Amino acid sequence: MSLTLTVDGPRWRAHLESVADAHPGIVPVAKGNGYGFTLGRLARKAQWLRDRGHDVTTLAVGTYAEIPEVATRWNGDILVLTPWRPFVEPFDPTLTKRVIHTVSRLADLDQLLTLAPTARIVLERTTSMQRHGMSARELWEAGEVLRRRDDVRLEGVALHLPLAQGNHLGEVGRLLNDYVAAAVPERGAPALWVSHLTDGELETLRQQYPDFVARPRIGTQLWLGDRGALRVTATVLDVHPVERGDAFGYRARTAPKSGHLLVVSGGTAHGIGLEAPTGESTIKARAATFARGGLDAVGFVRSPYSIDGKQRLFAEPPHMQASMLFLPSGARVPAVGDRIDVRVRYTATTFDRVDIS
Repeated sequence: MSLTLTVDGPRWRAHLESVADAHPGIVPVAKGNGYGFTLGRLARKAQWLRDRGHDVTTLAVGTYAEIPEVATRWNGDILVLTPWRPFVEPFDPTLTKRVIHTVSRLADLDQLLTLAPTARIVLERTTSMQRHGMSARELWEAGEVLRRRDDVRLEGVALHLPLAQGNHLGEVGRLLNDYVAAAVPERGAPALWVSHLTDGELETLRQQYPDFVARPRIGTQLWLGDRGALRVTATVLDVHPVERGDAFGYRARTAPKSGHLLVVSGGTAHGIGLEAPTGESTIKARAATFARGGLDAVGFVRSPYSIDGKQRLFAEPPHMQASMLFLPSGARVPAVGDRIDVRVRYTATTFDRVDIS
């Protein structure tokens, strides 16, 4: 009676190893809902990759609040992707030597080093994302601060690039030149912590900047890159025949024609029916969004649930832990206890069960 993520274990693990092999210095990203797997499970799998001899020394989390869930399941370093701010809640002091802070503002650099003089840090340079990061001048000023200290462990520079198509090499080259010009004091080879570069771009960067150690931060490609290894299913909880005009549901809607109502597991508590912006900008995508809005206005919205390869309609908005679907006459009617496929956005879905073979 659950929304279940079923994983073909051998295939999934083979995919994880292939991605780790193809990306030396990979930094697995485990944040948010753990891409549907949970943070703890991803931390254990990162440890498994490390134990198997792959070049995995650092795990990235999204926020400081996520550190406790991964720290006991992963024994390497932990990079926090969200930049440090003065209002960050203190974490377990026994983890100080393992945690790497992202610093994106000059004022934060001064305050962090006052509170934790031996903190491990990476300096974030702002990119065309315009989300976090220092300007070229701020990097230079940060270099001035760090040159006056000999107790800071600077771990390199971080770049968070946009997902938009196009070659990032020109932008990365300009930003790395800014970092080099800042003459920040390094201990050993400088590291480039970077997101959203293609394999070809990473290889070119390694050739063009051999003094830098590339540390690609990879989440979706690693954990969700082989969708064929993943299947999401829901349980059919109840089946009710209805005739045209029959009332049903919380708001006493009426059936548009004869068929069946299916009550299936999965609702808003799981993330079912909660739609986030997709970022699509094409005319076709906008038209589809407009069409969905029109369907919603008259009470017919396509659900993520599929039966015999066809997505079925919500009979009404999803409930907290279950959803109601409408099946028109002529469609095959599943039995109570059957499982049907569900198409979900993994980063926005909480599963009742994750079964890995």
